[in-house]
Amino acid sequence: MENVISIKGVNKQFGDVFALKDITFDVKKGEFLSIMGPSGSGKTTLINILSLMDNATEGVYELLGQDVTQISAAEQIKIRRETIGLIFQQFHLIPYLTALENVMLAQYYHSSVDVKDAEAILDRVGLSHRFSHLPSQLSGGEQQRVCIARALINNPEILLADEPTGNLDEKNESIVLELFEQIKSEGKTLILITHNPELGQKADRMITLSHGNLIGIENLR
Repeated sequence: MENVISIKGVNKQFGDVFALKDITFDVKKGEFLSIMGPSGSGKTTLINILSLMDNATEGVYELLGQDVTQISAAEQIKIRRETIGLIFQQFHLIPYLTALENVMLAQYYHSSVDVKDAEAILDRVGLSHRFSHLPSQLSGGEQQRVCIARALINNPEILLADEPTGNLDEKNESIVLELFEQIKSEGKTLILITHNPELGQKADRMITLSHGNLIGIENLR
C-alpha cells in the first residue's frame, strides 16, 4: 500500500529548545493512525507540520509523493485546502454563521459553494435539523460534528484530528468515533492526535511521543 505521508528526520526547534527531534515515520493510504503522548510531548507541533500550518526546522516531509518543504507558502496553502481536512478540539466555528454557513465557508475557500452538498454532509453527521442554528445554539457534540462536516465537505484525502473528543462527554465521543470509523471505511487516511490511551487504541497503528522524541510505533490491527 502506498504512503500518503513520509516524515524523514524531522526536527522542530524553537531557539535552543527542540520540540521534535529526528522524527521519522510513514502513513499508508487509508490508515487510521493515532499519535499519543502527554502534554509537552510534541503532538501539537507535529500536527502543525503535518497540516502545513508550520514548517520543520530540518528534515523532509513528503505529502502524496511531493516534498512540501521545498515549496512556497502559497503552494502549501493550496495543497492544504485541496488535500487535508482539519478537526480541532476547540471547534473554531465562526460564531455569527449558522452550521450550514460554516460548512459552506470551507467550500468557498476551496472552490465553489454548493448548498445541497453542504446540507448533505451535515445530514450525514446527523445534523439535518440544525442547518440554521448558530454555534452558540449547539451542544459541544453538535459543534464538533459541524467541524467534521466542514473537514469533509471538500472530500480531502487526509483528515487530521487534534484532540477531537477532548471537550466531549462519553456519548458524543462515541458518536464522533463512529463517524471516524465510517470515514476510514471509505478509504480516507485519518490521523488522530490524542492523550487518551483508550481513544488511541482504536487506531490501526499508534505512534508515541515523549519530550519531542518518537519512542514507539505499535501495530494495533
